[in-house]
Amino acid sequence: MTELLRITVGDLLDEVASKFPENEALIDVHRGKRYSYRELLRMVNQLAKGFLRLGINQGEHLALWAPNRFEWIITEFAIAKIGAILISVDTNCQIQQLEYLLKQSDSRSLVMMEGLRGSEYIEMIRQICPEANDSIPGQLNSPTLPELKNLILISDQSCSGMLNWREILEMGRKVSDHVLAERQRSCHEDDVVTILYTSGTTGAPKGVMSTHFGIINTTLASAENQKLTEKDRLCLSVPLSHMFGCVCVTLAAVSKGASLIIPSETFNPRKILEAIEKERCTAIYGSPSAFIALMEDPQYPSFDIQSLRTGIMGGAQCPMEIMKRIVEEMGAKEIVIGYGQTESSSWITQTHPDDPLELRVSTVGRTLPNVELKVIDSKSGQEVPRGVIGEICVKGLNMKGYYKMPAATANAIDSESWLHTGDVGTMDEEGYVRTTGRLKEVINKEGETIYPTEIEEVVFSHPKISNVQVFGVPDKKVGEEIAAWIKLEEGASATEEEILQFCKEKLPELHLPRYIKFVNEFPMTPLGKIQKFKMREIAIKEYNIE
Repeated sequence: MTELLRITVGDLLDEVASKFPENEALIDVHRGKRYSYRELLRMVNQLAKGFLRLGINQGEHLALWAPNRFEWIITEFAIAKIGAILISVDTNCQIQQLEYLLKQSDSRSLVMMEGLRGSEYIEMIRQICPEANDSIPGQLNSPTLPELKNLILISDQSCSGMLNWREILEMGRKVSDHVLAERQRSCHEDDVVTILYTSGTTGAPKGVMSTHFGIINTTLASAENQKLTEKDRLCLSVPLSHMFGCVCVTLAAVSKGASLIIPSETFNPRKILEAIEKERCTAIYGSPSAFIALMEDPQYPSFDIQSLRTGIMGGAQCPMEIMKRIVEEMGAKEIVIGYGQTESSSWITQTHPDDPLELRVSTVGRTLPNVELKVIDSKSGQEVPRGVIGEICVKGLNMKGYYKMPAATANAIDSESWLHTGDVGTMDEEGYVRTTGRLKEVINKEGETIYPTEIEEVVFSHPKISNVQVFGVPDKKVGEEIAAWIKLEEGASATEEEILQFCKEKLPELHLPRYIKFVNEFPMTPLGKIQKFKMREIAIKEYNIE
């Protein structure tokens, strides 16, 4: 076992800035901002002192609602420095989601941008809290959100009822370094540092309470697996509002004194390619669909991105042809596949840069140091033999629990501290893990358990098919029927009969899709994860299934 680092996020930044003061820490290409570690630390400390001046207490909840930009990173570390807790808000959240999250999290402050397309964020918060328009900045009194007192706007403009982010930064000049140092010393590595919300695909979103200790040690293990050093330059192409961005990439860069490059506020293939070329990025992150989007950009062949060496692909299995192109065309020969959950403080398993490509596309690797994994029969709770499919459970660096949801916490983490992930997979004799879907996505047809990935792998081998997603829909006769949504290669055409005939040659009768649909795209999360539950909802309506 690798020795665990007992340190807070704030102390980690201090140590790295002391070791690599002149290294480039943060480059926001879109905003034209560049900070060395010395400059980043100075900004973080000044904002942290501004928060202290504002009266933000240790353990207080501070929500952050903005796309990828330099202020996000500075705010994230300033919150950690003073022992407050970061509540991350999805940039695409709707008004009902926003109200639920701010209320459920007991957020005392909200740092926000005007909006992605104008001032829609401001309009949404005014709909929830109409009192904000006439309130004194810092003294919001809302019946809807009784805990929320401070609205802080990241903008060059001022807005009634709101403080400005720059004002908070200036307020920090009036607070001594000694006061910040005292607060920072009172923070502990076992304190909660973030509450990041699950997607809410199976009920209300749950706030995952992660500690300094948990996110630092999983991220450090991941950084070492990627062989990151202070010379690396990480392209931040995933949303900061999710753990992949604000922990897996950001903390990995900071833990090693590497550079973090923000190419654009939201996912933009052209700007990402431009940033990789211009800033000579060495690492890139995303889901398979994100990498495919980069390769499908019309100008992709003209970019020199051979500076790439590593990175992580997560969220789904990667087709072999895509992995070959990433390694050969992009130059990211040491890219790894990762599997994790917000509840496990990020990564659980990763492949190794030296693993052969076959293992990097057929598995999600082996457990990271200090993480235990077992596969169980979900009905009996007993561990299954190697190679047998079951539910993946992990122990080691898990969350403290779901915020204000003790029943959901008890359902997720058992009495022996095992996190039941809800993911289905196998582990082989060498310890390599293969995921086959979610427990809730397993198809039960005529009493037989069918795993969607078994069908997807066969259908994907058809030369005309770019991507395929298989899921179950209710059926009164057999329990569930099989539906397949197919995206064809650019310029290709195919019929349902052609695909079905192809499947008949390779799959048993029971595994053949009853419903086949050709689509141009799949419903996705901001991280590029395909949402099968939405496809199921659409299919039920389209096929008039009761």
